[in-house]
Amino acid sequence: MSKAKSDKTSPDLDTPTDLPPAAVEKISASLNILLADAFALYLKTKNFHWHVSGRHFRDYHLMLDEQSDAIFATTDQLAERVRKLGGTTLRSIGQVGKLQTIKDNNESYVPPREMLRELMDDNKHMAAAMRKAHKLADDHEDSGTAGLLETFIDETERRTWFLFEASRQEGGNEA
Repeated sequence: MSKAKSDKTSPDLDTPTDLPPAAVEKISASLNILLADAFALYLKTKNFHWHVSGRHFRDYHLMLDEQSDAIFATTDQLAERVRKLGGTTLRSIGQVGKLQTIKDNNESYVPPREMLRELMDDNKHMAAAMRKAHKLADDHEDSGTAGLLETFIDETERRTWFLFEASRQEGGNEA
């Protein structure tokens, strides 16, 4: 049994690990914030997918659908990584709301280019947060978490790149 006991962890969920309890707690907390942000970014990307309009509708609609699927695919892996370490993970939308650092967008209309730029910035924010979580994992010699995050960082950078290219002004590299 791991030593990661707290009033939040049922003994029935105490997964064995060789990581110290403090490492489990810190890494789990970091991954749970990433998980909350993944849910927030997934829903925002879907929101923009559903509400995009204009000349490039089809291209943006399809790209945002692909990106939302990729973001959602990370959620189970992040949550299961927390459990593999012996931590507990998110249990509700309320918990997502408390932990998320990605800001919601509830505007009734957002111009397509602004949608893409906002999602680009959100993906950059996610990549930076993943790098911090990766360093934490490295500091605690948690190669499983570090390896998972390396893949997710690469995927997030790809989304950032696509959003940047799709949102560029014609004939220039400006944002």
